[in-house]
Amino acid sequence: MTDGKKVLFSGMQATGNLTLGNYLGALKNWVTLCDEYECFYSVVDMHSITVRQDPAELRSRARRLMMLYIAAGIDPEKNCIYYQSHVSAHAELAWILNCLTYMGELNRMTQFKDKAAKHADNINAGLFTYPVLMAADILLYQAAVVPVGVDQMQHLELTRNIAERFNNIYGDVFTVPEAYIGKVGAKIMSLQDPSKKMSKSDENPNGSIYLMDDPDTIMRKFKRAVTDSVGEIAYRDEQPGIKNLIDIYSACTGCTPQETVRAFEGKGYGEFKPAVGEAVISVLRPLQEEFARLNKEKDYIDSVIRDNAEKARRVSGKTLRKVMRKIGYPDRIF
Repeated sequence: MTDGKKVLFSGMQATGNLTLGNYLGALKNWVTLCDEYECFYSVVDMHSITVRQDPAELRSRARRLMMLYIAAGIDPEKNCIYYQSHVSAHAELAWILNCLTYMGELNRMTQFKDKAAKHADNINAGLFTYPVLMAADILLYQAAVVPVGVDQMQHLELTRNIAERFNNIYGDVFTVPEAYIGKVGAKIMSLQDPSKKMSKSDENPNGSIYLMDDPDTIMRKFKRAVTDSVGEIAYRDEQPGIKNLIDIYSACTGCTPQETVRAFEGKGYGEFKPAVGEAVISVLRPLQEEFARLNKEKDYIDSVIRDNAEKARRVSGKTLRKVMRKIGYPDRIF
């Protein structure tokens, strides 16, 4: 715990462009958590290089992601937002934890199998040990809670197993984290294939609303959104396209899906789609305006990067020193 609060850790990769799904499903909710938790939000750029990246593009995306955290309302004075690559303790602890993780455990990770299938020409060791680095991310800050989606739950279970194994061998060092159970963020699906989540890596750009899309682009994408031939605005699994649009409208306006259905009763898709587009434009406008302002404040962003990295190094270093002493590394006298 820090300042009497439990610690919460989360992060996003500095790849692709953040989507409306990332915002409504995670980022928007992160903003509300600092009152209850001591929050560490990382730009996890070390994880990003399991897939080959253009160096200049990776650097640019990492900075943009940092600014989006702030533009979304995450206060860098109340929360620690930092680049993973600026805190060497992540890599140091990951190596130690690798030596406590079994091959069989990593072989069971379904995300490795999925990503290996997508990147068959680059199945690297980093992709295989990715969950161990994720464990290091969490355990370094003694995080008690971690907001994770269903696709990351397996990784969190591995983190718990590694923490318990270390504690059983060397004594209590790590907090064993729990999944964050709170307000569930909206699960936003692709506008072109409502059976799949909206993704920043979608090959079809019309399937995703990106946080920096201008109003005309947003409206055009919603007008092209895949629906059905039923013609009724109803919240049911048999109409996944319309159900997704109802979820988006509801998340942006604060209505329940049932209230949204009642509001558009008797109206057609041609009227509903633009209304969803307008709701999204209204939600993203303040974020986009704040991002544009921050983009002109280079010195301020540089100071946030520097100050938050120092805090992250200080907190993570405390854990790392305990770990090193427990496993028998010589004391650092420098």
